[in-house]
Amino acid sequence: MPRRAFQIKKFAKEASKESYEIIPMKTSDFYYDLPEELIAQTPAEPRDSSRLLVYHRDTKTIEHKIFRDICDYLHAGDVLVVNRTKVLPARLFARTENGGSVEVLLLKRLDLDDWETLVRPGRKCRIGTKLTVNDELSLEVTGITETGERRVRFFYGGAFEDVLSRAGTMPLPPYIHEKLKDPDRYQTVYCKENGSAAAPTAGLHFTPELLEKLRGMGVEIVEVLLHVGLGTFRPVKVEDVEKHVMHSEYYEVSEKAAAAINLAKREGRRVIAVGTTSVRTLETVAREDGTVEAGRGETQIFLYPPYKMKCVDALITNFHLPESTLLMLVSCLCSREEVLEIYRAAVEEKYRFFSFGDACLFL
Repeated sequence: MPRRAFQIKKFAKEASKESYEIIPMKTSDFYYDLPEELIAQTPAEPRDSSRLLVYHRDTKTIEHKIFRDICDYLHAGDVLVVNRTKVLPARLFARTENGGSVEVLLLKRLDLDDWETLVRPGRKCRIGTKLTVNDELSLEVTGITETGERRVRFFYGGAFEDVLSRAGTMPLPPYIHEKLKDPDRYQTVYCKENGSAAAPTAGLHFTPELLEKLRGMGVEIVEVLLHVGLGTFRPVKVEDVEKHVMHSEYYEVSEKAAAAINLAKREGRRVIAVGTTSVRTLETVAREDGTVEAGRGETQIFLYPPYKMKCVDALITNFHLPESTLLMLVSCLCSREEVLEIYRAAVEEKYRFFSFGDACLFL
């Protein structure tokens, strides 16, 4: 039976007994107003100098801190779960045989030379269309998915990653208009495996020194993998939350990572996810008792209220776009109304929003 998205609204009291109405949840229920000037255009320097809003779910109270103060809220025995994915220079600018301009965004590697991509404008890229990026790299459209993504085959000499590093640029979100001076600032300091079309941005706040301090406190840092794909870029276009379909993304949870997480759960220690990508990975492999299974594969998991987290006890995340799947995911940690109230407070306090913005800790 499919999971229903709903909210429960109290509407009356009869003879000291409260009555409730179940209301289907809509995408518009996750809307909030955000002044454009609060959309961060550049990352904070240094990384851990960004601001941190701390929300205590038990007392429903907010504290305003600096990210490096996160050490005050993590304790010995906590397991901090990070996503080790690395962002590819996945944005390519190509030309058709007729001289037209096309932008190609790599989404998912299908085979050695075959990729699923997002192209703009799509009308220029029918099956068989050939595109040239530069003297080293060209491609041909080999297929079109039901949702309009293009499957392409690349032609090059040497190692693809080396060619791509010279031909591609960092795929910054469309709301960032300033040029990124240092491409490494769109990578976490613990990234390892190439494969993402966007950064797991909650991790951008950590420095090597901060991570070392946490380890010294007895916090265990565990790595999982989820290659961030099209789901990050695709808005929710349907009003009925349940009808939105997530794009699949590749994940891995190693035996070592699963063992560390499961031991913590059995001993009553907290599992704290860094970013929504870590949450989606953990909840993909979570059992009903909160432990996880090691594994790898594709996930299309879509988390929205009234889903209750099985594995994740706390979350470090950025502030997300209105009506986005990420905002819906965060609303699974507490009520939608609480999340929107937190966001209103963040706007009033002029926090910086989205990928290069400030962070929020849900305890």
